[in-house]
Amino acid sequence: MKIFRKKINARRKQVRNTRAAERASRYNEFVKQGYMAAVITAVIFALLCSAVLSFSLEGSVVKTVGLGEFLAYFALMMLITAGMGVYTYLYRPRIVRKRARLLALTGLLLLLLVIAKTGSGSEEWVYLTTGTGVVSAMILTITYSQRYSLTISLFYALMASFVLPGQEAVELFLTMVAGIFACCFTMKEIRNRWKLIQVSMFAAICVMAVSVSMGVINGLEGLQVVQKAGTAALSTFFVGVIIQGILPVIEKVFGVVTSMTLLDYSDANQPLLKKLAMEAPGTYSHSLLLGSLAENAAEAIGANGLLCRVGAYYHDIGKTNKPKYFVENQMGQANKHDTITPAMSQLVIVGHVKDGIEIAKEYNLPPTIRQFIETHHGTTIIKYFYEEAKKQRGEQNVSEDDFRYPGPKPSTREAAILMLCDGTEGATRALSEPTPSKISAVVHNILMSRLRDGQFNDCEITIKELSKIEKALVKSLTAHYHGRVKYPEENNGEQKAENGNGGNGNKHSTHKTQPLREAIEKSD
Repeated sequence: MKIFRKKINARRKQVRNTRAAERASRYNEFVKQGYMAAVITAVIFALLCSAVLSFSLEGSVVKTVGLGEFLAYFALMMLITAGMGVYTYLYRPRIVRKRARLLALTGLLLLLLVIAKTGSGSEEWVYLTTGTGVVSAMILTITYSQRYSLTISLFYALMASFVLPGQEAVELFLTMVAGIFACCFTMKEIRNRWKLIQVSMFAAICVMAVSVSMGVINGLEGLQVVQKAGTAALSTFFVGVIIQGILPVIEKVFGVVTSMTLLDYSDANQPLLKKLAMEAPGTYSHSLLLGSLAENAAEAIGANGLLCRVGAYYHDIGKTNKPKYFVENQMGQANKHDTITPAMSQLVIVGHVKDGIEIAKEYNLPPTIRQFIETHHGTTIIKYFYEEAKKQRGEQNVSEDDFRYPGPKPSTREAAILMLCDGTEGATRALSEPTPSKISAVVHNILMSRLRDGQFNDCEITIKELSKIEKALVKSLTAHYHGRVKYPEENNGEQKAENGNGGNGNKHSTHKTQPLREAIEKSD
């Protein structure tokens, strides 16, 4: 069969290969720049648009709706869903990049629309559908942010108003909007189990007020007004109860961790924290101090202080595999690094990051906490062993890249804060006299060193925020390593005399301990 094949000269073959490589390069650039993600987002939201359209026309477009009316419905649905897609793509690109989250968001909106459509079948219970808007607002506030939740929930309310009966659509839209605004403005984070109940109660009051007002405006009888307002308020209130029950499922589906879950992980009775306290007590003490520093620094710039604190508790769990190779756990014993080469020491030190990730997966720590284990050193250089290697092997024979952590670099403000806290706390502890001026100089030098080294290139943190973090760290470290009053020492000769004089000993003892009491009072 080879005789029937057309021969291709080398030049033409090279041109074809070059064109194929160019096409592959353009495709990769297309995907890299996010256009493919944008296309997928558009397709998914177009499917959502089709579902809303079919609900609105009750599946009988050909029989009951003319072409003009159908096109009008289609244009409105496309505008609404396109607005949702564009807003998501511009302001929440993480959802677009992660297909699972995008599908979860679309699935949530479709499920709520199905519930709204089902509830609209009975005129008596149509106001129960008000709760679907509140569900959207609560879940999206928990998983993303107040601003994103408010926008997407308003888009959902628009779509739901087309699904519901025509005369009551405006009333239901306004009551939904009242519940959505109430939820988005009052539910920033969930730190206790009463928060969701409080938010749903406030939203129910707002929904009832709007519903009563609309009933009076429309000239309804008192009983009808009470029935509609009560139905809408009850559905809104019970949303909070339901969301509280399925909160772990929401966290799992959307891959997020709420403040309530973070508080559970901060409990000292957590198995992993117990393991750290038993096997590496020095590291445990260091982690607790780091949690306080990181929380204060995060709150100074409006970041998530609780997340920083919990991340600090777990960031060094990898040291439990070889605790005695880290100075805070040696307890005055011989340094194990004195018996091995700097290259081996570097492998042991770097290994605690990899070990920490494996332990975190074993104990099912969420990815939100695992990021602190991976990034708390970034790609910084292990300076001490790098200098030791240069002394032993010569500067020309040692590469700086061989003594760097593998990374990745911090990708969030909270992870960047922990990196700075970890570096500054260790350097401050090494000072012989940690005065405020020395602490300030150490913090500034480490911050500038990390900045010049490009450790903050992958996270959205500004120079202004770094300045605030520096001030917060200096204040916290100065408070922790504060100076103490030196207690006066007893004179050995007088002490012996006191011990030998039976009756006079009490008099001398009272006289000698007076300065000590004054010193203690001053210290307190």
